[in-house]
Amino acid sequence: MPAHSLDYRTAFELAPIGLILSERRQIVDCNARVLEIFGAQREQLVKQSFAVLYPSPAEFERTGERIAARLGSDGHYADDRVMKRLGSQELFWCHVSGQALDTRDPHARGIWSFEDLSSHRQLTVELTPREREIAALLVEGLTSKQIGKRLAVSPRTIDVYRGRLMKKYSAKGTPDLVHRLLRA
Repeated sequence: MPAHSLDYRTAFELAPIGLILSERRQIVDCNARVLEIFGAQREQLVKQSFAVLYPSPAEFERTGERIAARLGSDGHYADDRVMKRLGSQELFWCHVSGQALDTRDPHARGIWSFEDLSSHRQLTVELTPREREIAALLVEGLTSKQIGKRLAVSPRTIDVYRGRLMKKYSAKGTPDLVHRLLRA
């Protein structure tokens, strides 16, 4: 490996975690680890919408709304979500953490990190986009009421989806479901 001078560009390029700089939900720049995680070439991502990394356009839109609604006063947002590799179209769990540079306009400009969780968290069951969203929030430890409020649906609707997830994962209860989701 050639010697590199210690500068911000080198740190960005060689970071052990995927990094993306964004403006208006468009990818301005990304590092080598992002290209590896998403199985992409730089030209497939730079100047493209983040939508190319999501399982569906609806999930891209809902995630954008969720980020804007939940952005902390410090401009930080983080969650685990299902994303899509470009080449293989494989879906995988990814931890995403971001920092908005303007808290009044969360999508104006940001810095995002991506960590591929697939080595210890596999997608073993076919889930709908809404089931993936609810599964991610259950893993965060949220109740049906909290999830319903966050997704603007009734807690009863969340209970129906939780029941479907329990059936798909053969779980005996919510703690067992969460355990299976974390193992999945």
